[in-house]
Amino acid sequence: MFDLNDTETSSPVRQPRRKPQKKITPQRLKNIGLYYLKRFESSVENLRAVLRRRIDAYARENPEWNKQEAYDWAETVLAEFERLHYLDDQRFTEIKVRGYLNAGKPARYIQNKLRAKGISETQIKSVLQEEEYNPLEMALKLAKRKKIGPYRLAENRREFRKKDMGTLVRAGFDYEVVCEVLDYAPEE
Repeated sequence: MFDLNDTETSSPVRQPRRKPQKKITPQRLKNIGLYYLKRFESSVENLRAVLRRRIDAYARENPEWNKQEAYDWAETVLAEFERLHYLDDQRFTEIKVRGYLNAGKPARYIQNKLRAKGISETQIKSVLQEEEYNPLEMALKLAKRKKIGPYRLAENRREFRKKDMGTLVRAGFDYEVVCEVLDYAPEE
């Protein structure tokens, strides 16, 4: 009979083997950066973080390796990419702000996301002003997309008012804007 407690017959659990990291060189860092930029628009600080993660991963496997020298190579690559206009924080900010506004995101959400990518507060505010950010318009866009507030069936609006208010506040809209949205009557 088969005994579940018999450890001798059970096979050992095998861990998947990880491929060793390829050696980091100035050319490899440049290739990593180009491949990343081919797929994504990026800020300088974000690409710096991507390159540093790759350097750190290689350094973990090779402790005797000088990772400070690789950080210097990464800075050289970043400077070259900026000079060639592959990296442009202003362009990155404009693209991201436009995308977030089209999605109906509030200013607070946009500022937090872009600050995390290394964009300065003044640059974010100037782009938001250029795009003529209107919080009421953005909140209405979100409400329409989620079918809440004024875009909910009339008989359910009163019942779901608190829930809809919570959704809009959690999204980052101010209380006054949320109240205005919930009292809004869309044109049929």
